[in-house]
Amino acid sequence: MKFISFLERQLKQIGQGGWAELFRKSQLGFNFLLRLPLYLFAIPAVLVIRLIKPLLLIRVGGLRAERIGHLAANTELSLCELDAGIHKPAQRHLDLYFFQGQSISNQQLARMWKRVLHIWPGWIVGTLSQINRLIPGGALHAHSCFSHDGRDIHNLLDRLPPHLSFIPEEVSRGEAGLRAMGIPAGALYVCLNVRDSAYLAEHMKGVDWSYHNYRDSDIQNYVLAAEALAERGYFVIRTGAKVHAAIKSTHPKVIDYATNGMRSDFMDIYLGATCAFCITTGTGLDNIPYVFRRPMVYVNFLPLGTLAGFSKLIITITRHHVSEKSNQELTLGEIFTHGVGFSLCASEYREKGVRLLENTPEEIRDVAIEMAERLDGSWQPDEHDDFLQQRFWELFPVDAKKPDGRAWQGKITGRFGASFLRNNQEWLQ
Repeated sequence: MKFISFLERQLKQIGQGGWAELFRKSQLGFNFLLRLPLYLFAIPAVLVIRLIKPLLLIRVGGLRAERIGHLAANTELSLCELDAGIHKPAQRHLDLYFFQGQSISNQQLARMWKRVLHIWPGWIVGTLSQINRLIPGGALHAHSCFSHDGRDIHNLLDRLPPHLSFIPEEVSRGEAGLRAMGIPAGALYVCLNVRDSAYLAEHMKGVDWSYHNYRDSDIQNYVLAAEALAERGYFVIRTGAKVHAAIKSTHPKVIDYATNGMRSDFMDIYLGATCAFCITTGTGLDNIPYVFRRPMVYVNFLPLGTLAGFSKLIITITRHHVSEKSNQELTLGEIFTHGVGFSLCASEYREKGVRLLENTPEEIRDVAIEMAERLDGSWQPDEHDDFLQQRFWELFPVDAKKPDGRAWQGKITGRFGASFLRNNQEWLQ
């Protein structure tokens, strides 16, 4: 029986190791003994859940709470899929959740999900989920929020409203937070979210995150864009729970919320949910404006093949890929023929002989202004823009699949940066 084998594995794990691990093994054994009554209680509970299935299908699953991106996007898209009838059981059902992982990345986001979902303590639902997996026949009772990896391949975010909302007391608190930062009522503000390695190094220690470093970006390259938007009347708020350096701008409308001591879990969510739009390099925090349907500008985005083409609210530009061998920039087509269009590790770019160059401050400014002008109705397209846009998507592998066969894209409604394409027409090969 699987449960007996599970107990045997737990006991074997406790018994293995030398004296150097005695204390750790003792803790493991103590924790196992504490949980043993829960395991024994969960067995009949799971059997009851199985028996009442004809009347009510109860499903249990975990929400990946350690990373804010997964807690936001995976959960929201799972609910959108249910609303659209995707993966929705035909019968009456009840879904129970627990926060999975060692920590909760954002307490405000967790609090808001508790108002929407049936979230119970992990020692209850987590134990039920564990035992359900061990007893054969539990697939129907297992609910997962990870099937889509936070990618809206069904174009649901443009069609359905957000599931999260603020209660009146939170709106008052959020507006007070904006006033404290010097942002008057009714003012438009842009969130600037630039990835560096500080957050993971601080909050998820013990893991070598260097394979992600190809996604890091220099915050100073965003000053030109931030100040250009500020001159147009926007406040620009640099966000981030932990960053390496402050943004070097003296403009009164450029606010480094990430370093000025005003950052909080609550304001992280409120700012992302209510900004005019977000400029981001693709990090976990940008999933807050993403799930609240705020317009998004992705810059320095990598890997190129994974850009989010499935929303009309998204504009993207990517880094420049340069061949180490020829010292020439790779064309759009060559990025994929060189095998780096979907590379997720820094080592893969090195092994393929590809050097990555950040977008210039001017490129970042131009795509930020494009979004601002599209939103306020002042955007003036070039006569060749539609042709360049069409050419980009003809060369882009819109039908590419993941190794497991799932699609990367849905219907293409997003855009690639117009100025980038105008200034790099030879790239479109």
